[in-house]
Amino acid sequence: MKIAVICANGKEGKRIVQEAMERGADVTAVVRGENQSAATSVIKKDLFDLTAADLEGFDVVIDAFGAWTMETLPQHSTSLKHLCDLVSGKEIRLLVVGGAGSLYVNPEHTAQVMDGADFPEMFKPLASNMGKSLDELRTRTDVKWTYISPAGDFQADGMKTGKYILGGEELTLNAKGESVISYADYAVAMVDEALNGSHIQQRISVVAE
Repeated sequence: MKIAVICANGKEGKRIVQEAMERGADVTAVVRGENQSAATSVIKKDLFDLTAADLEGFDVVIDAFGAWTMETLPQHSTSLKHLCDLVSGKEIRLLVVGGAGSLYVNPEHTAQVMDGADFPEMFKPLASNMGKSLDELRTRTDVKWTYISPAGDFQADGMKTGKYILGGEELTLNAKGESVISYADYAVAMVDEALNGSHIQQRISVVAE
């Protein structure tokens, strides 16, 4: 299994690289600067400079791109469109590290986490931009994409248990009534999906057991 991890120097990107390598995958890190991940195979290129030829031969491309400033937030859409265009009509699967703000909180799928009164104001621009990129992704019937939303409380330094509950479009709570997952367990779920998953053109979600 040949996997390319885009933005492999990021916090989640590094964990996904590590997890995939531990599971025996052939992993290439795609990074702008010096590679800081565990991967030995590297493509040193800005995401927006990648070509279809760069991604030729991979079974799975994992998009771990993140933008955090007001000026760069629209790149959630533009970067995803660029990657979709590169793998359009191909067998390559595109797996996206998504956000939790766009998860639904009602069965009718009319209300999202980010619409809630208790959703932090400072995260609304990020959540809405990530939600917009998901809406645009849903229109891509030419791409074998899977969008994976983390739980509401996405913990960078949380421990790795290796266990998680797989959910769908709605915010899922665990037995303790929590919506939480560590970056490490999210990486486990992402690599599971890369190696064995079949959620083509679907958004799925993960929460700690």
